[in-house]
Amino acid sequence: MRTVYLGTSPFAAAILEHLAAGPHRPQLVVTRPDRPAGRGRRLSPPPVATTAAQLGLDLFQPEDVNAPEARERIAAAAPGVLIVCAFGALVRQDLLDAHEILNVHPSLLPRWRGAAPIERAIMAGDAETGVAIMQLTAGLDSGPVGLVRTEPIAPGDTFGTLSERLERVGAELLVQALDAHPGLPYAEQPEDRVTYAEKITAADRTLDPAAGAAAMARTVRALQPHIGARIALGEEGGAMLGVIEARALDPGTGGPAATLHADGTRLLYGDLELLRVQPPGGKPMDAASYVRGHLSAR
Repeated sequence: MRTVYLGTSPFAAAILEHLAAGPHRPQLVVTRPDRPAGRGRRLSPPPVATTAAQLGLDLFQPEDVNAPEARERIAAAAPGVLIVCAFGALVRQDLLDAHEILNVHPSLLPRWRGAAPIERAIMAGDAETGVAIMQLTAGLDSGPVGLVRTEPIAPGDTFGTLSERLERVGAELLVQALDAHPGLPYAEQPEDRVTYAEKITAADRTLDPAAGAAAMARTVRALQPHIGARIALGEEGGAMLGVIEARALDPGTGGPAATLHADGTRLLYGDLELLRVQPPGGKPMDAASYVRGHLSAR
């Protein structure tokens, strides 16, 4: 089947790579424009652009995918189906009316509609998540679902480990949906089970002792390795200590609440034991190294 693929993120890039190796190889890949990134703020392509170039796929990076010239470029590829995966921009009604659009969404819809479903599932302590193939509509991830597969969330899963498995699941489900097209039945989502996965904010990244050690440990895992959790050091300029790995201790067995505290070579934040951290402007290190180089000098 002729397809056009719209995606941006590393998750979308991984699924594109799998799709391009089969019979539904896209005639056109649409992604977001290059943006400044990193400390040097150099223009960098989104992951899907890099993958499309490596695969030799026709690439289009419009400022607005809904603009008339963008719609014309997509229509010229004569797709039987458009595929959207973590595109990061709203697809408006003109494009929805012109094409059937399938969306690859990494959650068990209707749970965790929205921008950060993998992170929010880990942060909430969900026992499982998954991937859904749905028909895109004007609502936020609200369209009918055709295929869904669950994936357990292991106690030690990070965003990185879980998303890697969900990429494989999503790629397999997408190919299955395309192979079955147009005979695959789609069912409306039950609205009484909807939850929303809001975009991760700066406040979400900053660990809150009031949430408890277990919740803080889940936040660390949910934001590793792509965003990163952190602790406010209370220093001038708002310095933050990055938290790469941590574990929850039994209640009352750690250090003072809301205080970064050394217990021998252990580094504690209330009942959360920090195992790997990254000082402001520094490199990642184990907790013992941080205690020796920072807390012992105070």
